[in-house]
Amino acid sequence: MEPVNLMDDDAKIEALKKRIDQAQSEEAVRSGKTQKGVDDNYRLGNRVLADLIAGIGGGALVGWTLDYFIGTGPWLLLIFLFLGIIVAFRNIIKLSNENAKKHK
Repeated sequence: MEPVNLMDDDAKIEALKKRIDQAQSEEAVRSGKTQKGVDDNYRLGNRVLADLIAGIGGGALVGWTLDYFIGTGPWLLLIFLFLGIIVAFRNIIKLSNENAKKHK
């Protein structure tokens, strides 16, 4: 029986670790895992913008539709537009408060 040479085994293990690390990094690049995810602040900004547009647009659409069918002129449009603005800002404030509590 031959004596076991630990130096050769250590070199083989180190070479194997390097090959595994290289394969993992190549796989990460191939699958797109090296790209940084979307920032939370960017996501929050998009949410605020969507709430603002949806509140104003939804209120204006409902007001215009009711004005069209009832024939009340621009009054319901203005009322629902302001209600939409109020709801949008309430949602933005609520979202901001939740975000502030989460980051304390």
